[in-house]
Amino acid sequence: MAQVLEFKLPDLGEGLTEAEIVRWLVAVGDVVAIDQPVVEVETAKAMVEVPCPYGGVVTARYGEEGTELPVGAPLLTVAVGASEPDPESAPVADGGSGETSGNVLVGYGTGAPAARRRRVRPATAVVTAPVTAPVAVAEAVPDRAGPVPVISPLVRRLARQNGLDLRALDGSGRDGLILRCDVELAIERMEQAVQAPPAPAPTTAPAATGAVTERVPLRGVRGAVADKLSRSRREIPEATCWVDADATELMAARTAANAAGGPKISLIALLARICTAALARFPELNSTVDMEAREIVRLRDVHLGFAAQTERGLVVPVVRDAQDRSAESLSAEFARLTEAGRTGTLTPGDLTGGTFTLNNYGVFGVDGSTPIINHPEAAMLGIGRIVAKPWVHDGELAIRQVVQLSLTFDHRVCDGGTAGGFLRYVADCVEQPAVLLRTL
Repeated sequence: MAQVLEFKLPDLGEGLTEAEIVRWLVAVGDVVAIDQPVVEVETAKAMVEVPCPYGGVVTARYGEEGTELPVGAPLLTVAVGASEPDPESAPVADGGSGETSGNVLVGYGTGAPAARRRRVRPATAVVTAPVTAPVAVAEAVPDRAGPVPVISPLVRRLARQNGLDLRALDGSGRDGLILRCDVELAIERMEQAVQAPPAPAPTTAPAATGAVTERVPLRGVRGAVADKLSRSRREIPEATCWVDADATELMAARTAANAAGGPKISLIALLARICTAALARFPELNSTVDMEAREIVRLRDVHLGFAAQTERGLVVPVVRDAQDRSAESLSAEFARLTEAGRTGTLTPGDLTGGTFTLNNYGVFGVDGSTPIINHPEAAMLGIGRIVAKPWVHDGELAIRQVVQLSLTFDHRVCDGGTAGGFLRYVADCVEQPAVLLRTL
């Protein structure tokens, strides 16, 4: 008789506690190999494929596409040692089978180098008595007198926040499992059924002035952005300074470098190279603050994040060890991460660990901004559009390519003199890049 093993949503790392099922890659009855990707999920960090550490026949899937599951919730069961589903086998906890890899690495497949793997902690295998079908881990009940069939704490919280009694719902999931969509539909019906005017809004919040047209859940990338920026504004006493710079010489230098042949150098790569040189002179801005220890932690390496707008929302991929890269290497890495962001294939590792951020909002056609620092970093350099403007050059009025640079910094790590010195150095390199370019 085949042994049926249960595969749970693994720890995705980076503090992530849930993921949304985007697309199942296998169906019940499919034969899967060890480490074969079985489901595509979206976290607050990235879209990733989850490989299954077991080889065998899929006997059950838990969660429909669009369902949000917490880490540790069951994803599927696999009959190990069978060529077809064995309905007489019951699921058991994942454990010591010789037909499992023992590894689950989100986003890369478990055949990746060991440094990029995540180990699934094995539990003791428990074989139960045969049953007629795989048993879902949801709180299955024969009637409403028992526990409510809900597995996701997010679904429970959504119902609780809206005063909804889950015992009154019929779940659309497997074995009557109540899904998020069931709760959202019930909430919508409750709102439509209300005939009386709404109660007066609290004095701390403005009253609604019109009918609600849509409710957009703060989850996934949007939810992660909301949480991080809110925390940044609560914890970081930030200040911003800015300066206009004549970028004509920088643009001319880039044109000349690209005309010489070889890999093309992007403008953001040149600005990144300038930033790493500036951070070497002003290391206070490549740091973070440990308030529990009441220490400023200065960092040796520059892991340079850059803000990128995608269809999924704002993401900040990170270029590792930017201080050791040439302009060509930076250009290639920016291009790789930008394409991964566009296609939704950035991994959690691509989106974490930054120490300083570049924000090129000039691509939106705007000149200036006061961006919010990407917590727990200490500073962010903003770059406006480069536009032809009247400018005094060599004592005469001329039309030059002008850019506004803005630096938002954590006032705990330095004062205005340091921040101003950093920004002035960046502006000087933009205006006179010849010395810096010789080091690229």
